[in-house]
Amino acid sequence: MARAQKKAAAEGRTIVFVDEAGFSLLAAAVYTWAPRGQTPILKYPLWEHLSVISAITPQGKLYTWIQDHAFNGRDIVRFLKHLLCRIKGKLLLIWDGLPAHRGQVVKQFLRQGAAKRLHLERLPGYAPDLNPDEGVWGYLKMVELANVCCHDLTELRYQLRKAIARLRHKSTIIQSFFHQARLAT
Repeated sequence: MARAQKKAAAEGRTIVFVDEAGFSLLAAAVYTWAPRGQTPILKYPLWEHLSVISAITPQGKLYTWIQDHAFNGRDIVRFLKHLLCRIKGKLLLIWDGLPAHRGQVVKQFLRQGAAKRLHLERLPGYAPDLNPDEGVWGYLKMVELANVCCHDLTELRYQLRKAIARLRHKSTIIQSFFHQARLAT
């Protein structure tokens, strides 16, 4: 990881960490008004969810993409194009080993010219503590959307967009995710 960061600095690349998460209609119950010992039972269809991919930079920038199905290779390429349009210069993108990240569609995208600006590095094994982008999900679910229970995906998408917009304005919070992962900003 440190070697990749040094190489990125030498090549003038912007370091970007990427991760995906799901948001369901079921709220992340932080506090309830239920009497102690009487756990509230929420009846919501757990299979309805939104998939979100995000990217953060050490400068505290946040980029996201929301959709109503799991990410596949084509969706990943669409997000990579989104990043390349919004972040100037060369990028060092660091992410986990999700199969969609390693698929032929992504490899073909790189061969077709994206590799000139985009270098991909994979996090070792299952190491969510090394990815500061994991902090985005914890913050959105446990702070911004804590106790928010939506009736449908339209309402969830609206609440999620508002929460992401609020987080975008808190670059110091985003930078703190790098400190939590013990990475310098």
